[in-house]
Amino acid sequence: MTEYKMPVRDENSNKGSFGKILNVAGCDNYTGAAYLSSYSALKTGAGYLALASDINVIRSVSQMLPEAVYMEIPYAYRRLNEFSTVLIGCGIGKSFASKNNFKFLINYYKDKETPVIIDADGLNILSGMNIVLPANTIITPHPMEAARLLVKDIDDILKDLEGSALELSEKYNCVTVLKTHRTIICDKGNMIINEHGNSALAKAGTGDVLAGIIAGLSAQKCSPFEAAKLGVYLHSRAGEIASEDLTEYSVMASDIPKYLPNAIKELMQNDYE
Repeated sequence: MTEYKMPVRDENSNKGSFGKILNVAGCDNYTGAAYLSSYSALKTGAGYLALASDINVIRSVSQMLPEAVYMEIPYAYRRLNEFSTVLIGCGIGKSFASKNNFKFLINYYKDKETPVIIDADGLNILSGMNIVLPANTIITPHPMEAARLLVKDIDDILKDLEGSALELSEKYNCVTVLKTHRTIICDKGNMIINEHGNSALAKAGTGDVLAGIIAGLSAQKCSPFEAAKLGVYLHSRAGEIASEDLTEYSVMASDIPKYLPNAIKELMQNDYE
């Protein structure tokens, strides 16, 4: 039976104690991805999050999420050494500028221990590059993204999900979260399959929420594999709890972070018992 434990929170602490996240996310067409990933990371317990994006995204998201800090990307580049966790890719698009930003950040962090979570458009950009990822990288592809990363047909991925997840971890030297109805979490030596979740999570934006949750746990010093494992569990369990109130039809991606406290309290109660 898989064990899940929330990271310990010391009473003698401050916002820096629980990590500083740089979230490079969003573009004009995908403002919601920047909001959902940022909100979820903070809701999971991260102490500080800076959203680095275009000015239009910043103006929009800052109205909904006053708890975050906002930076245009050139300014964020001057502060990269301040962050303990990096999330890149949620809704950044595939423009020339996004590709350059991705390459710059990966090269900056490749020789550092900083956890880097790559999601969504970051994965699509990665699939077209020959680049070494930082040592503590987590990738979060769905099967189509996995097919691009492995240069395979989608049918080949679907026929062997576990083998495909392991192949991704070996190719990119990372933790892989292969998102399906039974999400697979693996590195080169460990693999677990998450048995929670339901069709409520089959909706646009839920992947951005998951990426934010994993980043929030990484910021709180969970190892990459533990952050991925626990993040997938909390995300799927929050979706189950949300669907009990809202039905599987009516859960929105933005509802899932609101039910994270329920999933966390349930987990902590189980630990206590």
